[in-house]
Amino acid sequence: MSLTINWPKSRSRPLAEVAAQGPSAPERLHAAAQRGDAKAVNDVLAAGVDVDAKDARGQTALLMAVQGGHTSIARTLMERGASVNAQAGNQDTPWLLAGASGRTEILELMLSRRPDLTIRNRFGGNALIPACERAHVETVRLLTSKSKIDVNHVNNLSWTCLLEIVILGDGGPRHVEVTKLVLAAGANPNIADRDGVSPLRHARQRNQRDVAALIEAAGGR
Repeated sequence: MSLTINWPKSRSRPLAEVAAQGPSAPERLHAAAQRGDAKAVNDVLAAGVDVDAKDARGQTALLMAVQGGHTSIARTLMERGASVNAQAGNQDTPWLLAGASGRTEILELMLSRRPDLTIRNRFGGNALIPACERAHVETVRLLTSKSKIDVNHVNNLSWTCLLEIVILGDGGPRHVEVTKLVLAAGANPNIADRDGVSPLRHARQRNQRDVAALIEAAGGR
């Protein structure tokens, strides 16, 4: 006697059928933004996809455009309503990433889009601190002159933008220039790290003479 078992039919679609459908509209938007394909971005947006749709890592198309430095794509996405404040899983927003990456043109486009200056990156910092660390001179110039960013914000490491310039910088011409910019914008030269070491002491310990001279001239001790 043979026994026949009628297994329930799976409700999931065959993999071949899923694969044949290709990427979803949000996936096509993200891919187009990543590679800087303006036509593809416009085509997908015209089909009505959510401009702020996120991928598995919480990234939007605008964040991907910032990553790639695709200014025209970023402009298109913002004109379609993309948020400069949409936060990914790693806590990056388009605004924060633009600052950290030195995307000055994109950052300037964002100024009229209400960037939320209270949102912090994964280190508890604002857009200015990593821009200073990496000595993105024009980005720092823009942030200190055209936004109301806090030049004395202290991140989770207990560092201000000035401390970050000294501790992670090389004391070269670009770091000298961003030191000038943040001091002129009101950076307090005497906010010390969690160990009580001031920016001036750090600069002297690292033999960053030009940076130390600027901090001292600004009242640093």
